[in-house]
Amino acid sequence: MDFTGIVVVAGNYGSGKTETAINLAAACRKTGMAVNIADLDLVNPYFRTREARIPLEALGIKVILPDRQYHFADLPILSPAVADILRQQSDLTILDAGGDDVGVTVLAALASVLKDKSVRMLQVINVFRPFTNDVAGCIKIQQEIEASAKLHITGLVSNANLLDETTPEHIYRGYDLVQKVAAQTGLPVEFITAGQKVLPLLDMHRFSCPVLPIDRKLLPPWKRI
Repeated sequence: MDFTGIVVVAGNYGSGKTETAINLAAACRKTGMAVNIADLDLVNPYFRTREARIPLEALGIKVILPDRQYHFADLPILSPAVADILRQQSDLTILDAGGDDVGVTVLAALASVLKDKSVRMLQVINVFRPFTNDVAGCIKIQQEIEASAKLHITGLVSNANLLDETTPEHIYRGYDLVQKVAAQTGLPVEFITAGQKVLPLLDMHRFSCPVLPIDRKLLPPWKRI
């Protein structure tokens, strides 16, 4: 995977965009890249980059969070540090945007900073979520995200999973769907994801794009120990 500059990771609620963002950051950092990641998810109280701050920082990734008093708030408060890291030189800066069209509206606050920069925005698709289980639904979500973010989606990611119940067939089904979305929209499939448990069971010849291994650094509250 060849990612540099600014990459926005977006998607509908439950798509796994935050998990995708943090694992992409970790994978790129392990190749020696200087990586920043900013938590822009100001809507969803459960799956957020801030929950993975310690392991990410241990890898040498700079993590930008909302101001401390707002870490657990659901208010549209954007840390000035986000704009600052966008102005700084780094190999890769990942913006973990909020879910759906509502979550990405915060990107509009960065319009003046982003306007002269090359920005890639990835749409993360999980075929097992209600609104992205067919091509029409994926495209509808895409259009809503673009309208609110004032940015164009430039690539697609399949993050097909049913957590611990995920099988190779689930990964293949997600890949097949995202390929159909790509054919309809003309957007490239940048990569797909697969959890560490299912990864060895996959037929890699079935894919024409990279596979990002997922190390589940984030867990829902009911599965935390």
